[in-house]
Amino acid sequence: MSATPVTSSTTSTAASDAATSPAPTGEELAFYEKVREQAAQATREVLAASHEKAGDIFVVGCSSSEVLGERIGTHTSMRVAPYLFNGIQSVLKPAGVFLAAQCCEHLNRAIVMERGCMERYDLEQVNAIPQPTHAGGAFGTIAYQRFDDPVLVEDIRHLAKAGMDIGDTLIGMHLRPVAVPLRISLDAIGSAHLVCARYRPKYVGGARAIYDESLM
Repeated sequence: MSATPVTSSTTSTAASDAATSPAPTGEELAFYEKVREQAAQATREVLAASHEKAGDIFVVGCSSSEVLGERIGTHTSMRVAPYLFNGIQSVLKPAGVFLAAQCCEHLNRAIVMERGCMERYDLEQVNAIPQPTHAGGAFGTIAYQRFDDPVLVEDIRHLAKAGMDIGDTLIGMHLRPVAVPLRISLDAIGSAHLVCARYRPKYVGGARAIYDESLM
């Protein structure tokens, strides 16, 4: 199935960062590559700890500004966002796990995902095209550009079984209860604070119950 059409105005807006900025220096490229490696490593560790399977949803909220050491929403970067996306997808896609890319608060933290994920979980599509400097953010914009058949959904009904918050973007509204914080080997990607979480089933039964430790 072909990707959702993107208008020329959308393309030009999304590319404005790269078009108006000087070419990145060798030092900047080295930083971007380090960010890609960190994103991949963090995703690998969360995936291993959360026991997600093919068809599950992995939500990521990401501030490209915070990755660059700036305050969230102030230095949106279409330069670093592709490296973050590529690092995360290099782990999730081979595993068959769906990436849910959270947009910024101006789109009510709506989610960019593949149409196949939306249809699998019977979610409702909404109409907006993420933009890096308007409503959406760089990470959501890159996801919309690079998914095979991208759609935007407003609510995934707490279906994400694991996720990463890169830069304190707040992903809790998309995580399935009970959300458990994960400590992995990284606590930052670039300069952005990293918080990871996974889902566990609720405990029932009280003092006499015996629990399955593999689900804890």
